[in-house]
Amino acid sequence: MGGLLLVRRREILLLMDHGLVDLFSADHREHADVPTVGTPEYVALRQRDQARRHQATVLLARLTHPDGDDLYHAAWLFNHGDTPEDVRRAHELASRAAALGNSKALWLSAASYDRWCMYRGLPQRYGTQIVPDGTRFRVWDTDPTVTDEERGLYHVPPLKEQEHRAAQQTQVEPQPPMDNAPPWLQAAIARWKASGAGA
Repeated sequence: MGGLLLVRRREILLLMDHGLVDLFSADHREHADVPTVGTPEYVALRQRDQARRHQATVLLARLTHPDGDDLYHAAWLFNHGDTPEDVRRAHELASRAAALGNSKALWLSAASYDRWCMYRGLPQRYGTQIVPDGTRFRVWDTDPTVTDEERGLYHVPPLKEQEHRAAQQTQVEPQPPMDNAPPWLQAAIARWKASGAGA
């Protein structure tokens, strides 16, 4: 009887793992082509993102010993969160995944940390976050003491490459409507304009 219960528990855990993989796959599929900010399609995407984060929370709570893949898949869902708490959780999950040997989680650990800083209006550390300012795309303010060597430890490209990527994005992607920009971005745009570094 005990052996049967153990087999059943393994089956349940496997199903839950597939649940996280499915949530991760759906998230990546939808975020490959994000609708314009402020449209009904964008609002619906953000609602589905929130539902996926809720499902991931339930699944993680049932996993006694989540492995690096479990944590990595869940981290991506929280990295697409709306609040500093969401992305802080993404950073914690990605950092744990990296510590368990998931090398793909290194970049996500850095990117989610940067996003956590950005959502709070602080300079990012690694330079992974690129935002619109109403005129162009730009790398969010970045801690100048962080070196490209340190970025490389997290599989983050050199800062010059990130700036080049922002310039390329400006050439091919229209600016979203800034009247729907979140408060942290609106405050940054006002700060950039006041300092002469703005749009």
